[in-house]
Amino acid sequence: MEENTYPQKLLAEMLGTATLVFIGVGSVPATLIIGGQAPFTMAELGMISLAFATAVIALVYAIGHISGCQINPAITLALAVTKKMPWRDVPGYVAAQVTGALLGSLAIVGVLGHKAVDVGLGIATYGPQIGTGQAFFAEAIGTLILAFVVFGAIDRRSSGGFAGLAIGLAVFAIIIPVAPATAAAINPARAIGPMMIGQLFDGTVHWNQLPVYLIAEAVGAVTGGLLYAALNARRPAATVAEGPAKPVAAAEGVLS
Repeated sequence: MEENTYPQKLLAEMLGTATLVFIGVGSVPATLIIGGQAPFTMAELGMISLAFATAVIALVYAIGHISGCQINPAITLALAVTKKMPWRDVPGYVAAQVTGALLGSLAIVGVLGHKAVDVGLGIATYGPQIGTGQAFFAEAIGTLILAFVVFGAIDRRSSGGFAGLAIGLAVFAIIIPVAPATAAAINPARAIGPMMIGQLFDGTVHWNQLPVYLIAEAVGAVTGGLLYAALNARRPAATVAEGPAKPVAAAEGVLS
């Protein structure tokens, strides 16, 4: 089976992350521009979650066969830790993902104008009523669940062709309970991109919160990956003849 070149994979990751941020994060200011200020109603939160989910589903099938459609540095890290991808590829993937997040955030401003910045640009943040520990736990548990689903969806024994749907629906479900606490970044690139572009356009950015997002998401994703690996560390030998090996699902990770 032919394999894409490493530069092609990096370009796919950049474009994929840009699309995810543009659609997913962009749905936040778009919702606020149309419907008013936060806090979100459940209907508004549902539409934002749906935007992220549909972007993920579409991207898994669009670029999953090129780069794995990880579009999330935390997932990339978890895949490397569990030896599902070489460490030498990690820096390039992460750089491509962060670059994509920046381009996606710029595209939001380009489409919605400075009003998108005025209503927050979808920057992930948590308020004073949410403590640092609570925010850390929220992002960690959300990213853990996402990574666990990703690893299960790409397992060669899983139902072929449904990885994108499984991962996208997981993103939708995770955002619902986590977003009220931290905006449910569950993706370091998604956190960094809007912050940097928000700063560029004189938006409000709480840089002191960024380490909480980055560390919690890395810990959550690696924990989720290791947990799935532990569940599959010992597999009983097959007792019956098996047919041809089923191809691995296209996606090897994803974002929200």
